[in-house]
Amino acid sequence: MSSGRRLTALIAFVCLFAAAVPARAQDAFTKEGAASVKASFIADLDGLHKKFAQLADAFPQDKYTWRPMEGVRSVSEVLMLAAMEGYSFIPNSFGAKPAQLGAREEVAKLRTLSDKAQVIDHLNKGFAHAKKELEGLDAATLTGKRKVMGQDMSVVDGALAIGGDLHEHLGQLIAYARMNHIVPPWSK
Repeated sequence: MSSGRRLTALIAFVCLFAAAVPARAQDAFTKEGAASVKASFIADLDGLHKKFAQLADAFPQDKYTWRPMEGVRSVSEVLMLAAMEGYSFIPNSFGAKPAQLGAREEVAKLRTLSDKAQVIDHLNKGFAHAKKELEGLDAATLTGKRKVMGQDMSVVDGALAIGGDLHEHLGQLIAYARMNHIVPPWSK
């Protein structure tokens, strides 16, 4: 199943679940429901990782610093943003541990990498870290609400917000590829 279909299935699950539960009970999920959302989100992460990695490989090194205009992220900055979300934002949002990447200055330096091999390495490590941390979470810890992007969110709300954000960045990278006459490998 493609990552877009998985996200659609997750949204359908949420809608069906929300319609079947009284309004007061919507703030909490059962352990089984949270486990199902977690599994769907991890499957979506796998699909996103594959597409980000394929695009990262498809861009030549000389395009890693390319940006469509001043003030927006370059190719490598979009890829490193996805890597950093895997290292930190995704695990934190679900109550798991972020990767230990060093002091704030070291993390800031990572965000500026533009060497293709290093960026791809961090992209792979970031997604692997997020997956490992999420797989290690007990679904019972996902039944309540958590602060995600400054808002109290259920596991479903968080999965949809984070997944939507990553899909948006993937779309950004697809647009960058097409502007540079690079065909996304999965659409050949």
